[in-house]
Amino acid sequence: MRIINVKDMGLEAVEKLLKKPAFDQVELNPRIREANKKLFGADLTAAEIVDRIVGDVRRDGDEAVIKYTKLIDRTEFKPEEFVVTEAEYEAAYQEADPAVVESLRKAAENVRRYHQEQKPNSWMTYRDKGSILGQSVIPLDRVGIYVPGGTAAYPSSVIMNAMPAVVAGVKEIIMMVPPKNGKINPYVLVAAKEAGVSKIFKIGGAQAIAAMAFGTETIPRVDKITGPGNIFVTLAKKAVYGHCDIDMLAGPSEILIVADKTADPAYTAADMLSQAEHDMLASSIVITDSPELAEKVAAEAEKQLKVLPREEITRASLDRNGMIIITEDIMQAVGLANVSAPEHMEVLTEQPFQLLPYIRHAGAVFLGAYASEPLGDYFAGPNHVLPTNGTAKFFSPLSVDDFVKKSSIIYYSREALAPIHKDIEAFAASEHLTAHANSIHVRFEDED
Repeated sequence: MRIINVKDMGLEAVEKLLKKPAFDQVELNPRIREANKKLFGADLTAAEIVDRIVGDVRRDGDEAVIKYTKLIDRTEFKPEEFVVTEAEYEAAYQEADPAVVESLRKAAENVRRYHQEQKPNSWMTYRDKGSILGQSVIPLDRVGIYVPGGTAAYPSSVIMNAMPAVVAGVKEIIMMVPPKNGKINPYVLVAAKEAGVSKIFKIGGAQAIAAMAFGTETIPRVDKITGPGNIFVTLAKKAVYGHCDIDMLAGPSEILIVADKTADPAYTAADMLSQAEHDMLASSIVITDSPELAEKVAAEAEKQLKVLPREEITRASLDRNGMIIITEDIMQAVGLANVSAPEHMEVLTEQPFQLLPYIRHAGAVFLGAYASEPLGDYFAGPNHVLPTNGTAKFFSPLSVDDFVKKSSIIYYSREALAPIHKDIEAFAASEHLTAHANSIHVRFEDED
């Protein structure tokens, strides 16, 4: 892991270092490329693979879903076997540790309460001469959420994606999860049941995204797709956008910690490692005005790393994307943090709230030594589906707003329209839209 001093490298060079490549510029590692070459018979890019899968699913429906589930996930299903049965839910509850189930329930309630505070309301306002303007807030009819599978299971992602949809009033929530050996992790099933998911399909990857976007003989079409996934899932979401809505285009997980000399090196290092263990592309950065802290954090990270079960992945992540940056002062650290616009930003300083007004770009901000990033991942209540790759400059965390749409309401009486009808006609005429102008004029031609 690199230690970089702004004085030595220069501020501009450090800023450039913190700017991340676009998610679709990430190259597949050689192992994955070779595996895909065997699967698809050619050395295809991730985008080319996704285009092929999405096109096939759009054209062939269930047949294509079955084909790619067998090819990629090594699982063969008939269409009627896609859906998780009540017997599978019951088996999951039997298998799950009751203590973990209770923790899931507590977390779900915290997430529900937080998102309840976000719920927007319809409104109307009354203007002169009886005119009424307003906005109607309407929940989406059906949404689809994607939950990653693979080497790890993420019941927390189930709760974070489903609960704001439930709070918004969405009628039907379907969920896609890639199967492992034909099954889904029991805690993922329990979390779905507790969070109010309507139906679960044992399908993953780009084929799951395409199936939700276009619908198949078995899988209903959704209005919006949310949830994180690998590069193939992300590219598939990009490909289907416009046929349905999506939440965001997410990249690898990231954490950035702004720290001063008062920060605990063990806490700081542990928080870096908490993100680095996700995958080799994850980013873990500390920015501090204390050279002494920088050295201590680096040593502590090495110490903690040696006892982690996922040491290989975590070390590869730190070697590739981990760094500690030493700044001239703490405000320069905050400025560099804003340049990075991280998914998770921790502020481990003596007075963290004093820096909060200066933080402009972050998916979630964790203040103080006891608000570590996993608190937000699992339990506090705010959503952990957050913008990555610098997109916190214009994207927001997943929220209730993502699961509603808004219609404008306009009512005018004749008395309200009369004083302004010539203004509207003149405006329309200036754009050479005479039928627009006439639509207003015919209502008053008896008076002209």
